[in-house]
Order: sequence, then structure tokens, then C-alpha cells
Amino acid sequence: MTADQATIENLSNALRRRFGQGARVENVRAPSVGASSSTLIFELVDGASRRMLVSRTETYTDRNSPFLSASDQFALVFEVFRSGFPVPEPVFQYDPDDEMGDGYVSVFVEGVTLPKTIVHSPAFAGARSLFAVQCAELLATLHRLSPSNFPYLGERSDSIDPIAAQRDRYMGYGVPRPAIDLGLRWLEKNHPPVSRKSLLHGDFRVGNLMVSERGIIAVLDWECSHLGSPSEDIGWLCNRAWRFGNPGMPVGGIDKAGPLLAAYERFTGTHVDDDEIRYWTIFGLVRWAILNVMQAKGHLEGNRRGLVYAACGRNTSLIEYDILMSLKGVYL
Repeated sequence: MTADQATIENLSNALRRRFGQGARVENVRAPSVGASSSTLIFELVDGASRRMLVSRTETYTDRNSPFLSASDQFALVFEVFRSGFPVPEPVFQYDPDDEMGDGYVSVFVEGVTLPKTIVHSPAFAGARSLFAVQCAELLATLHRLSPSNFPYLGERSDSIDPIAAQRDRYMGYGVPRPAIDLGLRWLEKNHPPVSRKSLLHGDFRVGNLMVSERGIIAVLDWECSHLGSPSEDIGWLCNRAWRFGNPGMPVGGIDKAGPLLAAYERFTGTHVDDDEIRYWTIFGLVRWAILNVMQAKGHLEGNRRGLVYAACGRNTSLIEYDILMSLKGVYL
């Protein structure tokens, strides 16, 4: 896919304002529709130098959006990058004069994010052998960062009460779904105590991890970040939605949960409770169902029309089935 000419011109002007009048844009392409952002990959050409960059701009705004604002995302990614965590280097944030909307530019990282390639291609067998332990190490490192460095996250509804945040969004969509109602009620009745709140990625999974044949090289898409129980990130990673044809492999369709949890305990020195992980895995299903309701509603109402958003309506029913089977104890 390619961007329209007006967007390319605005992008070019934004770069000239920051890198000089000799800067120009080449090879602009749009790799995906994105759930919360519009993404463009392009080359910044400045004299003899060339640099691949990525532009991300918001496509969804709502009173109770599940996504961080672009300015908060930029601040978050900047701080995480500064800590040494593997995230694409942020370059600059757009301002109103750029006419690009709310968003920012970061350095392009070469790798693969396509889940089926990562999960099934023979070329990534080596990366798969490291995957569970690498995920554990990355999550342990992230969860050790001080929440005080991210004060804007404490104000998010997901940080204050993640169950209430999901229910509030769900009720706002005005689309009754009995399986979601049941899931929310179970979550409210069985909520485990949260001993400490950590920085959470909020969408740590196959598809948001840049992978090479040597393993994970960068963590992408921080728009769902908030503060909460570290087990929430682990449960989300083990969601059935991210198994891509390998339902018996909870960790991204690549590995069993045991190696992941054992490695996380080794890196953090804290015990990971199996029942707590089960709770947050079911929470992930309920949250994912509600996000799909949001996407389908946007398509039906014409706010963000597209085949991917339309398919979320059907996807909601599939997730509801997973919720019911998980609550019944048939599988996770």
C-alpha cells in the first residue's frame, strides 16, 4: 500500500522543518491498517545519507479510548528506550503545524512481525527455541522499571481498575453480549489481590514483537501500556488468540507455559501463581472480545470502515466461545 500525495507532502514538510530544506522523503509505504494507528515506513534522504524511519499517527479517538494518546506514547517509548530496553528509537513527535495528526516518528527496525511466519517458518526455528525465555527476560526487565517514571499512566482507567475500565468501555458501545457479561462478572468475583503495580506493555504478544532468525530484537506498539499486576502481561501473552494454529502452545503458539513461568521466576526472584495467570488469561479474552466489539462497531457506524474491522464482528463470537470454554475449565 502507498500513502496519498497530500500525506507524503505533509510528511516531507515535517522532516524539512527538523532536518533542513535538503531533506526529502522516498519509498513511502503503508504496511498495515493498524488497530489504533496509521503506519508509514519511509526513507529520510539527507545529502548522501539515508535512514529508514516509521511514522505512527492516531486513527481512533473516543472519550474512553483504550489507547494512550500519541504524546504519552512518545514520552513512554522515549523513557523505555533511554533505559536500554529494546524498542525502536523515537525521533520526534508531530506538532499541529505538521498537519499529520497526533503521532510521532521512530527509527525503523529490520525484522519480521508476521505471526504465521514466526510460528511456522523453518527459518525461525532457532528464534522459536529461545522465544519463551526471551519473553520472560523482556517482561522481567520491563516490570522492574519504576512506575514513578511514567506518572501519566497512573491516571489511566486501566491502571486504576482494569475490570471497571473494560466494563465501562463495553457498556459504552451499547452492544449486549451475554458471554462478555458472564466473563466480566467472573472477573469481578475472582479478582486476585495485586501486591504491586508495575509498568505493563499491555499488548505483549506475537505480532507486536520484531523477530529475526536469532530471536526477538524489538518490542513494538505501546499504545495499551498502563500500570498493573505483572501477571496481566503474562496472561495476555498466553491468550488463545495468539497461538496461530498451535492451540496447545500457550506462549504465542510456540511453547508451553512452563518454560516461560520458570524463566520469569528466575529473572525476577518472585513466584508466579498458576491460578493468577489463569485469571489474567481469562481477563485477556474478555478484554480482547471487547476490543473486537469496538472495532466492529466502528466499521458499522462508518467511523473506520475496512475488511479487518468488519471481520472483528465475527471474531467476537469466536472469542466468546473461548471465554465460555475457559470458564468451564475445558482449556486455556
